[in-house]
Amino acid sequence: MIRLCVFDLDGTLSDTLESIALYGNEALRECGYPAEIPTDRFRYLVGEGVDVLIARMLREAGVPEEQSPEDTARLREAFLRRYTQEPLRMARAYDGVAEMLRVLRDRGIRLAILSNKPHDLVRPVVSHLFADIPFACCYGQREGVPRKPDPQGLLQILEELGIPKEDCLYVGDTGVDMQTGRRAGVRTVGVLWGFRDQKELQETGADAIVCSPKELLPLCGDGAFLQKELNENR
Repeated sequence: MIRLCVFDLDGTLSDTLESIALYGNEALRECGYPAEIPTDRFRYLVGEGVDVLIARMLREAGVPEEQSPEDTARLREAFLRRYTQEPLRMARAYDGVAEMLRVLRDRGIRLAILSNKPHDLVRPVVSHLFADIPFACCYGQREGVPRKPDPQGLLQILEELGIPKEDCLYVGDTGVDMQTGRRAGVRTVGVLWGFRDQKELQETGADAIVCSPKELLPLCGDGAFLQKELNENR
């Protein structure tokens, strides 16, 4: 019986690609880098925390590898300053996600979020887009907790809520998410409406892949994964 669903945020519950691209390109220009990164390219730059995003932005913009730590820190500050000032700009919930969360809530399934987005930016987005959803906990990247795909953050949620691994699903849109769930010993579900494709999710070991939020619901019933595995092995 699934008693807890833990979700990634960006690319899984909320579409924030345009806001990330906007702030990323504005920060590049402020720091004197003239290159403009196409919005669609950001879907392959995000997912592993802000420090990795900044490094990938610099490479994508053709900036020489020998950039000083000071230059990198300046770009990071410029990006986060913009994001912190307007974390909700151009952010939206994916179609059908809020309805799916309400169904899970009404079934008595607990809900949580584990994101590599900076922790201080997670709550404003969640509170605005999903104001009526009672998430048991919402965690972004925090000091002292390794970012995904390290499983520590997910394991902490399980311990905090007193939920065994076998009663939990981890839901995300990237290979990092699938690796996080598998390393924690939790079944994983990959979603295809987010930032990455089916090939990446399959190669990183997704237990199931869904094309729409409503397709997640049958996987949260009694014995759903067991029946799925039996059907696939016939």
